[in-house]
Amino acid sequence: MNLFRSFLLILLSLIIASGAVHSQYQVRRVVIDAGHGGRDPGAVGKHSKEKDIVLAIALKTGEYIEKYLPDVEVIYTRKTDVFVELHRRAKIANDAKADLFISIHCNAAKSYAVYGTETFVMGLHKSDANLEVAKLENAAILKEENYADIYDGFDPNQDEDYITLTMFQNAFLEQSTILADEIQRQFRERVKRKDRGVFQAGFLVLYHTTMPGVLVEAGFITNGSDERFLISSDGQVYIASAIYRAVKSYKEEMERKDNKAQQIVRESVKDTVVASLPEVFFRVQFTSSKSPVTFREKKYRDIPDIKEYRQDSWYRYSSGNFKTYDEAVKHQKFLRENKKFKDAFIICFAGNERISVEEARKLTKN
Repeated sequence: MNLFRSFLLILLSLIIASGAVHSQYQVRRVVIDAGHGGRDPGAVGKHSKEKDIVLAIALKTGEYIEKYLPDVEVIYTRKTDVFVELHRRAKIANDAKADLFISIHCNAAKSYAVYGTETFVMGLHKSDANLEVAKLENAAILKEENYADIYDGFDPNQDEDYITLTMFQNAFLEQSTILADEIQRQFRERVKRKDRGVFQAGFLVLYHTTMPGVLVEAGFITNGSDERFLISSDGQVYIASAIYRAVKSYKEEMERKDNKAQQIVRESVKDTVVASLPEVFFRVQFTSSKSPVTFREKKYRDIPDIKEYRQDSWYRYSSGNFKTYDEAVKHQKFLRENKKFKDAFIICFAGNERISVEEARKLTKN
């Protein structure tokens, strides 16, 4: 019993002292990925190339995060016009143990009339349109050397290859979707862009990352109005600001949820430990005898709640049943002064087991 109680006390003290059950979840490191680059221009509009637009937006997004979320480290997959393989982009994020991965792109369509923003997460594409977006972005691997070996024979132009790829169940689908929803909300409400929605599709750059991640399509470079907005300084500022605000909102929500969950766990563990401890109470021992005492004498009158326990072949008698040490002290004074038991002293029990006064006071925080 002593060993078990000691273990419980140690566990409880560790919980109280640490103030946490596990390390608090925090968004501390974000990887910003500017799509394409170098020999890969990405989608091409009448007046611009995707690689240039997304690099400008990526750098501005990182700048806002660094300025307004100083506890968050920003890592870029590229900061200049260079070609970075898709698998290397994911490796940069994985090696950094990032908490978020954000890949920034511009969309393209056969129809010049199509416009608006979309954000994708890794998952099963539910329409041919989503598949075409994934094909467009995954085609970047065709500019890589030995891409067939690196990506295990994956061909970004073959529909059947996406069946295997998109069977991958993203462990971070829920978190990724929360961020994607917030990005689209910011685009819709603050930047006043057309919100085409959040979708799932098979993107190689997201497939290989081991953290929540999204691929942002900031607009259609093939649409005249979208292109003008995307190449303008104001447009890039608005898009970057929207992504930053989404990261900020995501960070606050995830950390708040985690803290709440930890508090529930802490309280649950603490309650379990406390419930496992037997009730602790203080009594005042006032006499002992080699043989049982009947308490018929006058001096025993008005002594409440007399109980007997055996120890070392002696019959020992105590009075009271107090939950605090201070109450026991008052009763001890009563027995000593009013009942003339000059040697009365305080004893303590945990359940039916005698424990020290010091231990009892710790347990009851007296």
